[in-house]
Amino acid sequence: MIRCMAIDDEPLALQQIVAYIKKVPFLGLVAQCQSALEARAFLERDTVDVVFCDINMPDLNGMDFVKSLVAPPLVVFTTAYSEYAVEGFKVNAVDYLLKPFGLQDFQRAANRVKERLEARVPLPSTDGSAEADYSANKDLIFLKSESRILKVSIPDIRYIESMSEYLKVWLDGQPKPIITLLSMKRMEDRLPDYFMRIHRSYIINLTKIREVNKNRVFLDDQTALPIGDLYKEAFQTYVDTMFLGR
Repeated sequence: MIRCMAIDDEPLALQQIVAYIKKVPFLGLVAQCQSALEARAFLERDTVDVVFCDINMPDLNGMDFVKSLVAPPLVVFTTAYSEYAVEGFKVNAVDYLLKPFGLQDFQRAANRVKERLEARVPLPSTDGSAEADYSANKDLIFLKSESRILKVSIPDIRYIESMSEYLKVWLDGQPKPIITLLSMKRMEDRLPDYFMRIHRSYIINLTKIREVNKNRVFLDDQTALPIGDLYKEAFQTYVDTMFLGR
């Protein structure tokens, strides 16, 4: 049984988290607190495996609470504010649930907690080295998809497909893309130089190319992406710089 603590200063939100914990067979509630100060006092005399923690709370917010712990448990943040996602990464949060979230979203977060505990993956130090951890992980981004904020490893991205105001982000080993509300320009500006836009609707990871044939780029047998006229010259220049032969 995974020992859980729920923290939220809003009684109804706290009741919902408690109810969700009770619906997941492998989770066990050992404490529910309406403030981070109350939670910290509990952790001084007992331990838990995971904390489901709101961020915006009086006296001590959830982020500062986690950073203040010498040996923090796993953390799942629950909040209505998506701008805290990068801060959540700095303390290596297992997941980040945007309110309002349902049982299915909570179950996915619980499964991630279970996987993390089974893998025995340690948390990084919170003694001030978090900034260094963040700087060393520039190959990570966060994408909002429905009610969740997902952490994505940039090298795992195969290609990005534009779909009106949304993007489909296709990843290695994933049969379905992440769908996120984002512009191609903003994504293009964030990606490293081994990504290239080859069409108004496609950005590809150049390291994933298997074959270039006429006006198409093949990533595998099922994935052939067109090269647009506006992008053909830049792409050909890239190919020429990498080409060995006559």
